[in-house]
Amino acid sequence: MGTQNRGLLGGFLRHNGVRVLAVCDVDTDRRENAKGIADKFYAQSAGNDSAKSCAMHGDFRELVARQDLDGIVIATPDHWHALTAIAAARAGKDIYCEKPMSHTIREGRAMVNAVRKNNRVFQVGSMQRSSHEFRAACELVRNECIGKVMRVDVAVGGPPVPCDLPAEPDQPGLDWSFWLGAAPMRPYNSVLSPRGVHKHFPEWRHYREYGGGGVCDWGAHHLDIAHWALGFDNTGPVEIVPPKDPNAQSGVRLLYANGVEITHRSGNGVTFYGDKGKIYVNRGKFELWLGDEQKAKEVGECKQMLQDLLPANAVRLYNSYDHLGDWLRSMHTRKPPICDVEIGQRSATACNLINLAYFHGKILRWDPATEQFSGGTGDPQWLTREYRAPWKLA
Repeated sequence: MGTQNRGLLGGFLRHNGVRVLAVCDVDTDRRENAKGIADKFYAQSAGNDSAKSCAMHGDFRELVARQDLDGIVIATPDHWHALTAIAAARAGKDIYCEKPMSHTIREGRAMVNAVRKNNRVFQVGSMQRSSHEFRAACELVRNECIGKVMRVDVAVGGPPVPCDLPAEPDQPGLDWSFWLGAAPMRPYNSVLSPRGVHKHFPEWRHYREYGGGGVCDWGAHHLDIAHWALGFDNTGPVEIVPPKDPNAQSGVRLLYANGVEITHRSGNGVTFYGDKGKIYVNRGKFELWLGDEQKAKEVGECKQMLQDLLPANAVRLYNSYDHLGDWLRSMHTRKPPICDVEIGQRSATACNLINLAYFHGKILRWDPATEQFSGGTGDPQWLTREYRAPWKLA
């Protein structure tokens, strides 16, 4: 119940037909604060203090064991996503899980398998798919409105580093060993799990033991959009080429079977280069060129570009304006949501492969069908991680 899940909590509280029955965190302050938010909302909605109290749990296993819950919302650090999501799927819960969906490639496939085996609805929190500017850009690319796209720049932060933070006194009320979970035991540091109810996004994501750096953090958003636009939701790259500089923080190239090349750049946003023009898209930003002439400079021009450039028989993409509501609708219809678990696996895999290229500095060949290295490249152990007892990926 850190910063991200408090935001999600507020979003779900505002949806009719939803009741928040419980919150869970290994930090006492954060779970008590989240309970207070839910209790206050329902008390004010009911006009009195008689509304049913929101429960609290310090152990996710207690949460998923509850018989009165239909869905679980996961916004833990990345290294916890797979274990909590798999437990939820096996307990018959539908799942909303933050991006990047998985911390390793093997974890992501295990999540897909658990969701499919148990017939669960799984929405990945790559919510840019529910934003108009991103869907417009993807529809324009998919319909070759800027010509044939063979090159894409995905601008996000760099790879993570091994955690070398110094020891600090333990935080009262925090189960530190449980926060670490399957990650190696190390002393507490407030950079990883800030004391009390913090209002920022903690830096655990920049350390390899817990996250995937900017590559996986923003990459799970922007690479996801590149895949959506190019029709790569069920596949992945076939070759991953690192930059020549072993210290580089950008420059990895993903090569796909049809010849498309996606390059990791520094900065923020996605740029599609077609043989007739280009599109740059980011949150609240949309720019389009045809030849050397800029046709659109503002998000508000998306609709006009769609009207002007899409053919009569255009391919139209899944339309969602509400990422949380889309998951809730799918829970009723049992149809896949806009960012289904398989989509999340493919996006997270591309991010993880970029990081592996930075970590090892070698060209990697990849079979997206079997999700194995090919051509004598790579090491299967790079696709997983060691798990500290008693935790394991099963």
